[in-house]
Amino acid sequence: MRRAAISISSNIAEGFGRETNKDKCRFYIIAKGSIIELQNQLLAARDIGYLNIKNFDLAAAKSIRVHMLANGLIRKVK
Repeated sequence: MRRAAISISSNIAEGFGRETNKDKCRFYIIAKGSIIELQNQLLAARDIGYLNIKNFDLAAAKSIRVHMLANGLIRKVK
């Protein structure tokens, strides 16, 4: 989960540093994939008892917000 979370911000940062909108979009889409990976890991952690419902709900809500922000970045550069 830590690796996926770091991958999100790293890909957004790399996309921000790119010159063309096409390159930016590619890295933002990769970041979105990492967000979805993290959401899947959150579900698995909840299901096997590593996360209680309260912590899952908080993390899941934040991941949804980040997903929406990533979608906004993608729309902006397209």
